[in-house]
This record gives sequence, structure tokens and C-alpha cells, in this order.
Amino acid sequence: MDQLCRKNALRILGAFAVIPERDTDLAGFQTLLMLGPDEPAFWSIFKSSVEFQEPKDPMDHWSKRVIGALADQLSGRALFPSDGPPYPPFFTWATRTQRCHSSPVNLLVHDRAGMMVSFRGALALREAVALPESPASPCLSCADTPCLTSCPVNALTPEGYDVAACKSHISSTEGRECMQGCKVRLACPVSKTFGRLPAQSEFHMRAFVGPDIT
Repeated sequence: MDQLCRKNALRILGAFAVIPERDTDLAGFQTLLMLGPDEPAFWSIFKSSVEFQEPKDPMDHWSKRVIGALADQLSGRALFPSDGPPYPPFFTWATRTQRCHSSPVNLLVHDRAGMMVSFRGALALREAVALPESPASPCLSCADTPCLTSCPVNALTPEGYDVAACKSHISSTEGRECMQGCKVRLACPVSKTFGRLPAQSEFHMRAFVGPDIT
């Protein structure tokens, strides 16, 4: 299954067994796979796609085409963070895989992707899949906790996320370095080994800040 996903520039970043009594929105399925970019290969494949040239939400459109095709191939169901409202509970689903945990600044941290974890979609399967044991949170062995001190404007703290301060700083001359990726996310020791390219991070940061950034 993982090899099939990797052929499409995706990785299985976690999975969990569906509980019929709890997951009424997943009735008829037994396993949910959480899919994210296969770094660093993902960016070049996405850039060469027809969706990359679209003016609005190109990565969402790419994800729907590719994961939708996987779902058809596997007789499953594709789900996406942008579906809604109501929106699928991707944050809750991520924690249920036991491969995503809450970091000291309350962002998700993944055992392989660190704080650069992101999900392009999920794939519900009708069959049960044997799931391996999940590793412990990488935060448990991180003595320095650099995520707590890496934001230049202290926008990400254990108390919450000051979105306005973050956007304002990124939009300023002083904050242009943050366009290469959130300094808090990049400070995570696991993030450093993940392989996401700066160009991809800039793509997401520009989408986050809005069209006025130059």
C-alpha cells in the first residue's frame, strides 16, 4: 500500500481502525489512512502537474485528483480537509493514528515529519489493515524544546497562536526570512531531517499570508 502511495508522491503518515459506533461518518469502512506529501519528491511532481498552473487552490485540486484516483483503484473513499462545512476532523484523526502528538506550542508533531507534518487527504478502506505499533512522541526525548523560542515575534506559544502577529511579521521586510518556512516548525529536530524543500514551504506561506505579499 505504501509503495502505491509513493508512486503518486504521497506517504501514509498514519492510520487507525474505524470504530463503527464512533465513526458514523465512515460507515462501511474499516481502516482510515492519513496521506501526506512524500518529501522531497513531492514538490517536483506537483510542479509538473496541470494543477500547478491554476490560479486558485492548485494543491487541493491536485490532491483531489490523485487521492480520488487511489480511492477508485482501491474501492475506497477519499476525504479532504477542505470538504465542508462541516469539515472532517483531520486533527482528531491525526492524533488517533498515535503517530501525531501535541507539541509544546500545541501544533501537531509527527514521528517522521516533525512539525512539518501536513495532510493532503485521507483514504478510507473497506478492509481491515494490520497496523504497526506507533512510536512515542519525539517531544519526549527533545530536551532543548527549540519550538518554544524560535518565533521572532513570539506568535506561537503554549498559550495559543497569535495569527495576526504572525501574518503581520511575515508580510514585513523583517519577516521575509520566514517565507522559507515557519521558524518554529523548522526548529523541530525531526523537521530538520524531513526533506521538505524551501520552495514548497514558501508556496504554503504565500497561500497563508494572502495575495498581497510580494
